[in-house]
Amino acid sequence: ENMCADLNAAPDGSVVLFHGCAHNPTGADPTEQQWKGLLEICKKKHFVVLFDNAYQGFASGDLNKDAWSVRFFVDAGLEVFITQSFAKNMGLYGERVGAVSLVMASTTPEVTAAVVSQLKIIIRSMYSSPPALGAKIAAKILGDPALFAEWEQELKKMSGRIYDMRVHLRDALIANGTPGTWQHVVDQIGMFSFTGLTAQQVAFMREKYHIYMTSNGRISLAGLNDSNIKYVADAMKDAVITHPATGGKL
Repeated sequence: ENMCADLNAAPDGSVVLFHGCAHNPTGADPTEQQWKGLLEICKKKHFVVLFDNAYQGFASGDLNKDAWSVRFFVDAGLEVFITQSFAKNMGLYGERVGAVSLVMASTTPEVTAAVVSQLKIIIRSMYSSPPALGAKIAAKILGDPALFAEWEQELKKMSGRIYDMRVHLRDALIANGTPGTWQHVVDQIGMFSFTGLTAQQVAFMREKYHIYMTSNGRISLAGLNDSNIKYVADAMKDAVITHPATGGKL
């Protein structure tokens, strides 16, 4: 509701940024019904929509399911910018490989030339000529049916492991009696969990236990495993008890 209120209050014709799936940092994705409501606001306000699609396949493990929101907006006839990253879902983080796609209402040669010209100006000033290795790896996987199928299976395995870590962390926090409610860790989706820890609690865990996360309490679930999850849960309990939160999820 607050998100819709903010969008309705934005000037007509604004550029609006959405995460296509696995929202970072909250892990809280809109439902399909909520996306439909957001679409209606975007149409009414004549927004230009920019989708940041950095985690496709890391939310549900299904590339098509994770692309639902983007395809829904495109099918509705909106002009859409899509920034696609393969840094996480192909394990190419150091290569920073991705793509930008534009879906335009008009594809006349004049409009297309103008858009391409502007993109070239931005690219030239930002990075000019990117490394080719990562792009070649991504293109090879996307263009080879056997490699693509293998990649899809690996995405299912990785997203499943991350979800398992969510369940194990929640269960460990309940088992050790950490104050608060922790179901939100499982209800969220993707690589990150917005734990609800305060900046003070985060600093406490960093100094005493050498556990690192952003000061807003966002933790990377990909960094958890069966060997360290109890250690993390016990550190969270200590932080919550030592520095009780005055509000929020805890």
